[in-house]
Amino acid sequence: VQLQASGGGLVQAGGSLRLSCAASGDTFSNTFSMYQMGWYRQAPGKQRELVATISRSGTTNYADSAKGRFTISRDNAKNTVYLQMDSLKPEDTAVYYCNGIILGDVYWGRGTLVTVSS
Repeated sequence: VQLQASGGGLVQAGGSLRLSCAASGDTFSNTFSMYQMGWYRQAPGKQRELVATISRSGTTNYADSAKGRFTISRDNAKNTVYLQMDSLKPEDTAVYYCNGIILGDVYWGRGTLVTVSS
């Protein structure tokens, strides 16, 4: 089971980035659509925090800090979840992680670093 996040980088405040998280492996290959997927982030010296989640039915949930600026989506045909981030702020700087949850089992991927300069 693998979750590979990508799309991070350096961007100026006010800019945009789109993160992708591709799921692979036997567990995900036929059941990705059944997973609740989520994006979390961890800034230096801080605890990991929720950014957004999307259920298997497509219902989305956002942290207050992400509402109105970030959009989570999924493409079940590609086993991929996305995070479109607009109007980025320096305080969005963090390592972003994706996860997948099914029947109580939680899988985490490696993070991708997002750095927003002022």
